[in-house]
Amino acid sequence: MRTIEATRYVTPLREGGSMPALVEADDDGLYVLKFRGAGQGPRALVAEIVAGELARALGLPVPEIVYCELDPRIGVAEPDPEIQELLQASAGRNVALDFLPGSLAFADAESVDPALAADIVWLDSLVMNVDRTPRNPNLLTWHGSTWLIDHGAAFYRHHRDDSDPAALAAQPFPLIGQHVLLGRAGSLTDAAARLAPLVDDALLARLRDLIPPEWAAPDPYVTFLRERAARGRAIAEEADDARG
Repeated sequence: MRTIEATRYVTPLREGGSMPALVEADDDGLYVLKFRGAGQGPRALVAEIVAGELARALGLPVPEIVYCELDPRIGVAEPDPEIQELLQASAGRNVALDFLPGSLAFADAESVDPALAADIVWLDSLVMNVDRTPRNPNLLTWHGSTWLIDHGAAFYRHHRDDSDPAALAAQPFPLIGQHVLLGRAGSLTDAAARLAPLVDDALLARLRDLIPPEWAAPDPYVTFLRERAARGRAIAEEADDARG
């Protein structure tokens, strides 16, 4: 992953509960900045990195994810004290996603290819992503394609320090029944057959190396994904059962 430096605070994006912001960076690009100092803390950024880069490795369309260095002085003209506090709490390294100009909010599940929908559902079941529902699909339509964004709610059970990643991996994930694309998805067992073999030791090592150790211990994520991918067909069948 690249590292950029935020050079201009453009505007807050108040739709998200974590108050992300649109920023300009030293490469002249625009990015959606996710703050380490937001209420969900750095583990939400770890989830963003791991789930997002896993999705990319599985061939799913995800905007580029980068580390973003933040000097809180870039928001000196922002009058909102809550935003000023957030900037101060997030000085240093954060995470940002490439801004997709002209993208549209996702509105039509029927426009998604069933095989792609199945791959997305299987991925979200794999990482236990609770935040791809009709109320908040975290999908964008850009240049006629569906793009995946906002994976900070993945691995939601990892926010407890005493969690056992292998035990978590064996647990069912009934919330997949609320997935916005579940009704559109094609064969989930076929998706598992396509994708689970890709979650190999080489990929897991790459993902592990992306996690800043000061944000979270990397090994639990690796263990969880290894054990979860080994149950690839089983989690597909669980999601199939959730269709009703």
